[in-house]
Amino acid sequence: MIDKLEFLIALAREQHFGRAAEYCNVSQPTLSAGIKQLEESLGLLLVNRGSRFQGFTPEGERVLVWARRIVGDARAMREDVDALKHGLVGHIRLAAIPTALAMTATLTTPFRAKHPGVKFSIISSTSIEALRLLENLEVDAGLTYLDNEPLGNVTTVPLYFEEYRLLTAPDGELGDRDVVSWAEVGRIPLCLLTPNMQNRRIIDQLLQQAGASASPTLESNSMIVLYAHVRTGRWASVMPARLAETLGLTDKVRSIPIVEPSTVHSIGLVLPHREPMTPLAAALAEEARLIARTMPRA
Repeated sequence: MIDKLEFLIALAREQHFGRAAEYCNVSQPTLSAGIKQLEESLGLLLVNRGSRFQGFTPEGERVLVWARRIVGDARAMREDVDALKHGLVGHIRLAAIPTALAMTATLTTPFRAKHPGVKFSIISSTSIEALRLLENLEVDAGLTYLDNEPLGNVTTVPLYFEEYRLLTAPDGELGDRDVVSWAEVGRIPLCLLTPNMQNRRIIDQLLQQAGASASPTLESNSMIVLYAHVRTGRWASVMPARLAETLGLTDKVRSIPIVEPSTVHSIGLVLPHREPMTPLAAALAEEARLIARTMPRA
């Protein structure tokens, strides 16, 4: 039964029979037969079929919710038993928004010092994608905004607050200022994240509230790309203060507080809402709580 539920989850993720079969390391006929057997055992049509995948029936959507819960619990049980036999070992897959990627080492480094049998995979994702990956059991945790857009049914652990700075050259426009307003920031060309990123949506909203709008001369889904341009001394950007400090300021880059308003947003860990938590998830959440106690506000 578990393998057939995993087929269903893979089909929801890939939206394609062939790719779902490839993800599960089985042939497409094996995957299709497994889902058909699941339908027969439940007495329900779960998938709308045609020449290609056409989505789930309403009953299929409901079964998918249970499939994610059952498969997640089965994996958690195996992890719990492994921890009893071997101690805390395994693999944590973490999705992080671009503005938080540089901060992941703050969490993973002390965690692995305590639990050397654990390895990590870290990917960059949008906040929406991180929640989708978490829901589809493709990652074990996410590092994202906690207070700006709906998160759904997840467990959250606040880690730190994100405040915003104008990064620009000392001789650039506004580069000689001690503070700048969002209205002033809106009058200069900027390098910004792409519009599908929540950080960009936050910046756009703050500029709109100040009666301005973003006029990016360069957009990217990578903070490294943005920062590399700013470091040339020829570009400007808006970045979280902590990220700018982590990437490293040079004599060509000033980090200037943006006021009117001085806005903060909470960044933290999101985990599947499950009781009891898996040993790895519980240990990661505890490490995040320990780190949060030592973090300054900005």
